[in-house]
Amino acid sequence: MRKTLKEIAKLIDGEVVGDEATVITGVAGIKEAYKGDITFLANPKYFSLIEKTRASAIITARQVERISKPIIRTDNPSLAFAKIVSLIAPNGIGHPKGIHPSAIVGKGVSLGKGIAIGPYAVVEDEVCLGDETIIYAGCFIGHHTKIGSNTIIYPHVSIRERITIGCRVIIHSGTVIGSDGFGFANIKGLHHKIPQIGTVEIGDDVEIGANVTIDRARFDKTVIGNGTKIDNLVQIAHNVVIGENSIIVAQAGISGSTNIGRGVTLAGQAGLVGHITVGDGAIVAAQAGVTKSVPPNTTVSGYPARRHDTAKRVNACVQNLPKLYATIAELKKKIQELEDRLKDK
Repeated sequence: MRKTLKEIAKLIDGEVVGDEATVITGVAGIKEAYKGDITFLANPKYFSLIEKTRASAIITARQVERISKPIIRTDNPSLAFAKIVSLIAPNGIGHPKGIHPSAIVGKGVSLGKGIAIGPYAVVEDEVCLGDETIIYAGCFIGHHTKIGSNTIIYPHVSIRERITIGCRVIIHSGTVIGSDGFGFANIKGLHHKIPQIGTVEIGDDVEIGANVTIDRARFDKTVIGNGTKIDNLVQIAHNVVIGENSIIVAQAGISGSTNIGRGVTLAGQAGLVGHITVGDGAIVAAQAGVTKSVPPNTTVSGYPARRHDTAKRVNACVQNLPKLYATIAELKKKIQELEDRLKDK
């Protein structure tokens, strides 16, 4: 596809600074780009590459001034670039169409318009699928589950019984939704299973990565709010509630009955104990171990997790421990020498 900068700027509501007639034929990252490509700059740490990149043009923030290359200034360079990628470089892979002969569809299933069900998928009795929803090969959809419109379920996803999933949801391969919560009672040294009879409710515009596990509630429901995005390999336990537009990064683990607010970020490998609250807008840094509730709009890090500014000071002290140990050893030696001199007198 060939487009001029002027044409691209109209598509993303941007302002061209430089030659509007510059022709763009591809998209690439700022380090990988060649002549004919358009790239973007959103992270200030890459600003030094703005004059080094081989790209023919760059999508930037509004505050960037004129440089040697043509630029398109936008309010959100990342979002603008994502839109251009979808227009200039479509992946060309179409979704399944219709219901494959090998798919198994149970009794009383409600199918919306434009439904697609791939090979060897199993849709149990009384399931409801909304318009234009796509179920890829090898998926399992349990009894009485409801899935909204324009949702995509990629291969080998298991969705257990009585689950509710909203519209425009994307669920990637290997994810399991609605498996039993981890609940056992220890009686005389034996672990007795506690029935998990609740459900899972996933809102609209949620994206769930590959190999994510979201457990059903013991009672009531586990909830994923509208617009929340979940990375690969995340564990969400029973009765967890996650608010709208939160970000849960890979390998994070959330224990049962924890309440995550709106707009929260849990970075990679963060671990949270159960029965706590993480307030709206809070950020939990990578590998943090959260053992108590986090106030709204607070950043925490470390183990046990504490306010990030405090955690940095603690870490700085830890880094100085070898030097401190050597200093104390030297002081002990000098004290011993002084004590020996006093004894001699």
